[in-house]
Amino acid sequence: MKIIILGAGEVGATLAENLAHESNDVTVVDTNESLLRPLQDRLDIRAVHGYAAHPAVLRDAGANDADMIIAVTAVDEINMVACQIAYTLFHTPTKIARIRSAEYLVEERLFHQDAIPIDMSISPEQLVTDYIKRLIQYPGALQVVDFAEGRVQVVGVKAYYGGPLVGNELRALRQHIPNVDTRVVAIYRRGKPLIPQGDTIVEADDEVFFVAARRDIKQVIGELRKIDRPVKRVMLAGGGNIGTRLALALENQCQVKVIEHNPERAGWLSERVNRSIVLKGDAANEALLREENIESVDVFCSVTDDDEANILSAMLAKRLGARKAMSLINRLAYVDLIESSGTQIDIAISPKQSTISALLAHVRRGDVVRAHTLRRGAAEAIEAIAHGERSNSRVVGRRIDEIKLPPGASIGAIARGDDVLIAHHDTVIESGDHVMIFIIDKKYTAEVEQLFQVGVSYV
Repeated sequence: MKIIILGAGEVGATLAENLAHESNDVTVVDTNESLLRPLQDRLDIRAVHGYAAHPAVLRDAGANDADMIIAVTAVDEINMVACQIAYTLFHTPTKIARIRSAEYLVEERLFHQDAIPIDMSISPEQLVTDYIKRLIQYPGALQVVDFAEGRVQVVGVKAYYGGPLVGNELRALRQHIPNVDTRVVAIYRRGKPLIPQGDTIVEADDEVFFVAARRDIKQVIGELRKIDRPVKRVMLAGGGNIGTRLALALENQCQVKVIEHNPERAGWLSERVNRSIVLKGDAANEALLREENIESVDVFCSVTDDDEANILSAMLAKRLGARKAMSLINRLAYVDLIESSGTQIDIAISPKQSTISALLAHVRRGDVVRAHTLRRGAAEAIEAIAHGERSNSRVVGRRIDEIKLPPGASIGAIARGDDVLIAHHDTVIESGDHVMIFIIDKKYTAEVEQLFQVGVSYV
């Protein structure tokens, strides 16, 4: 596939790396040569220096015969204009744009072929809002991702002493919760992946990823750790786009307080929320946090645009007694540092990883309809649709144990119509099934995609 990426920032660079490693013909465009040079040095890609929305630059990048343009510059308007030009001048089949401003996204008629011809818009703020909502819904989870329109979820949980399954073999899970069907698809122990078997013993501090129907998630979490009490009090540091969305999304189910340092923004926000309390001040101010009874807060979530401020305020809140501290981290290198250094921050949230996951789902082969990067991009979970029949498909009409999956890949669940089936060795895949696959090492993603491509005889 010939793909042009507009913008060589962290999202564009990470996307280029993923796509180049999957044998795509990738060109990256940016005005900053210092960003393009290292990309071209370490990846088999083409780099074009220039303004992403200029027709001549797009032509030089190969827009005449590109299959897809992905506009992820830092400016919404450049992304939109570039997609318009790609459509008008070059008839580019697929145009994807990152759009951050909610003012554009609320206009449903805006992104259509007869208006601004963007086939898919990605909103990092909305992706992060939805992600944090899922984490609050399941307080014991480290990561929660949706498949099959939310009917199936892959959840990552750290196993703690006191969890019924800790110290026992995985096969005991069925005895503990006989009315629940689930599958453990990966275990990370001291940062290294294990392929789970029936006789694998779960240890405290293991990071366990499992797949289950949405209705069963809480019961499975309860096997790995004590069930955390429901979230009733949330404190948000930052009243920007994400803070505003979160306050509106959460205020009907729990008490929400938002700390915003800019008086004008705090006043603006207080007029738009309904039940949330807006406080003017600095979230890293110990006196303010104590005054607002931080020790009674179930979740403290820092969502400003400043990584350092987010880290400091989240660490302070945790030290002062907040039950769980989350921090928005824009720089991917900081996410690795936070999650591997044993800081007091429970969860580092990366808008860029969420954006990359959403983008990858639209460039995968083999009818992949959903893709989520996990564990800071090392692993991946995808949802692929099975097509064809046994004669021209490597998955349809075959039992799970007949399918030649690459090392570390496992089929976790199948959505068949309205039913959710947890995969077992004798489960047979049918045409039209939505199949959830967990891949421990992303270098095998392309092999998994190829499994779901049908032969030329299939019509």
